[in-house]
Amino acid sequence: MTTRDQYVIKSIVSAARLLRAFQSQSEVLRFTELVERTGFSKAKAYRLLYTLEQCGFVEKSGKKSYHATLEMQPAKSYTIGFAWPGEDYLFSQDVNESVRLAAQRANVKVILADNRYNSKVAVRNADLLIRQGIDLAMEFQIDEQVAPMIAAKYRDAGIPLIAIEIPHPGAVFYGANNYEAGLIGGRHIARWAKRYWTDPVQEVVMLELPRAGSLPGSRIAGMLTGIRETLRYDETANVVHLNGDGTFSGSADAARKYLRHSKAERTLLGAINDPSALGALHAFKEAGRLNHCAVVGQNASPEARSEMRKHGSRLIGSVGYFPERYGDDLIPLALAILQKKNVQPALFIKHKMIDASNVDHYYPNDGLRQAG
Repeated sequence: MTTRDQYVIKSIVSAARLLRAFQSQSEVLRFTELVERTGFSKAKAYRLLYTLEQCGFVEKSGKKSYHATLEMQPAKSYTIGFAWPGEDYLFSQDVNESVRLAAQRANVKVILADNRYNSKVAVRNADLLIRQGIDLAMEFQIDEQVAPMIAAKYRDAGIPLIAIEIPHPGAVFYGANNYEAGLIGGRHIARWAKRYWTDPVQEVVMLELPRAGSLPGSRIAGMLTGIRETLRYDETANVVHLNGDGTFSGSADAARKYLRHSKAERTLLGAINDPSALGALHAFKEAGRLNHCAVVGQNASPEARSEMRKHGSRLIGSVGYFPERYGDDLIPLALAILQKKNVQPALFIKHKMIDASNVDHYYPNDGLRQAG
């Protein structure tokens, strides 16, 4: 069961989650403990407890403590292996933290394996997790070429697999609606160009990640389509494809080489992710040509949100993927697979365009995070 299933009543799911916070009928929990175990706000937890108390499913034990009146069936304990890209990027850190919190609430054990943004390490980590005796694997690695090998390892071991962002043969997919995300970004940057540049765009530069494969690559196709349909520019305008490998340094180097030969004064850049967008932006700034470009990213990562808040930044937006919510979908999806329930073969993120005008609406607590 996932909260995005159109037939699921979310309020009942929330009530069930609160009841599952009690591990036995005799367990007495303080209100603050229930808030911590469920992850609900205090207001939401209070309303649920009040309703469940009125229905006779929980009773008060003292002024601010509760116990369940239902006989709680002990949930089967599962162990999930989570191979993730590592700590170098705040996006993957947010995914990891969301998985950790959701697993904690569901009483699921998670074994982490750091793929280090490296395909060879990802293959080794699959063997490591299999030896740990996991019940299910969640694979978050970026190389399409090794995906079949990793998927085969889990399949041979009889371990179900969820593939995050990059499809793996036979795995349930969770991640971006890549072409749609690209369209959103392309249309946004094109509308910016129409508003702020009186002369036509001279070049369009796409910063790509070829080793991720065709599905993430469809972000690039979506961005180009969004730009073309919005600007209706001459098809003879230059479109340049650069391999930034999805990293800040790789994209900065690729953009530096491009700038040695390009004399364009109005360049739109679309990036496969935010590290690529920020790397290219850095190269334009180094060259003293920051006002010659406008950049759109993908992910709306903390680094990108910080840049967007700067007055006059040429990172004019980034498509939101909301990694802090991944765990809320992934852990229920994993449990549904383990409990042999019918699940969709793919679950897609709902994207939003994040820019300077709405970043504080979607991420009002970034200042607290930076201070921490």
